[in-house]
Amino acid sequence: MRIKNLMDYLNNESGDPDSKEIVGAVGEDDSSPHDEKVTYIENARVETASEQAERKELLVGRTTWADQSMGDILFDLGRLDNEDIDSILDYQHEKGLYFGEAAVELKLVDHEDILHALSIQFGYTYDRSEDRLSKEVVMAYSPFGEQAEQFRSIRSQLQNDWLDSDHRTLAIVSPESKEGRSYVAANLALAFSQLGRPTLLIDADLRTPRQHDIFNFTRRLGLSMLLAGRVRMEDLDVLPDQIPSFQNLSVLGCGAIPPNPGELLSQDRFPLILAELKKFFDVIIIDTPPATYQSDVMSIASVAGSVLLVTRRGITKMGETKRLTEIMNKVHSKIVGAILNQF
Repeated sequence: MRIKNLMDYLNNESGDPDSKEIVGAVGEDDSSPHDEKVTYIENARVETASEQAERKELLVGRTTWADQSMGDILFDLGRLDNEDIDSILDYQHEKGLYFGEAAVELKLVDHEDILHALSIQFGYTYDRSEDRLSKEVVMAYSPFGEQAEQFRSIRSQLQNDWLDSDHRTLAIVSPESKEGRSYVAANLALAFSQLGRPTLLIDADLRTPRQHDIFNFTRRLGLSMLLAGRVRMEDLDVLPDQIPSFQNLSVLGCGAIPPNPGELLSQDRFPLILAELKKFFDVIIIDTPPATYQSDVMSIASVAGSVLLVTRRGITKMGETKRLTEIMNKVHSKIVGAILNQF
């Protein structure tokens, strides 16, 4: 598990300075003499058995097998029963329609049900279950609406202007409270995960965290305990939280709210944690406290290296925004863009 590897790494960092080995690291060489057996393939290139297994694992790991028919999917979702499906098939053949069109015309499902089924077939996951996610997560609740389209536009701009092998960690910052940092961070993380990129959302607001409410998980174990080095071995396998229905999205919550957030974020453990997590995720989005907690934001931004500035119409003051940009320049964190939140 990646968090176990992380803690082994941190323990080595704080112990013998000459000992840098990561105990049990993912990707550790477990080769045996049998791995030297070669197999010939069509292009006559020689591969070891271990190389073939690694290539197959990569293919399967990045592929969502969606060979179900739309009827089967809607049945699994509880939207149709066998009698409904038989009626739709008869009507489909009679009218020469697609299955979804026939189902809608018969008023057995609605347009949203068809979009949900299509999203499963095309590997574009979203979840409208009210007991799972906050309705703030528009990329899940209303993935074809105006707000979701705005987040896709922001994602595309970040892909073109920011995201590369050296820039994968982005802190979401704003001058004051109630400007939409957590809302932007959650939806942007989900938007990247829907591209098939392994994405991690970290709640680094150790004062008033919100991501555990947005994604509806109750575990009070998270970043604060990692920073303090107070995580039990038996708890490591449950970090970070894998969000149901979104195979490429994980969330590392704040955990217990500590009495000394500024000191925890200023320690050497925070950059070590991020450096290790970057080995396992293509994109890391960090939710932060408002810049009124200047020390916290400076520590997070300096480690992330890149920030996205969030402002809100009718709330954000221009003077405070200018002050925040100056703070980011001081810690050499690049402002890759700015969002005017109107929602």
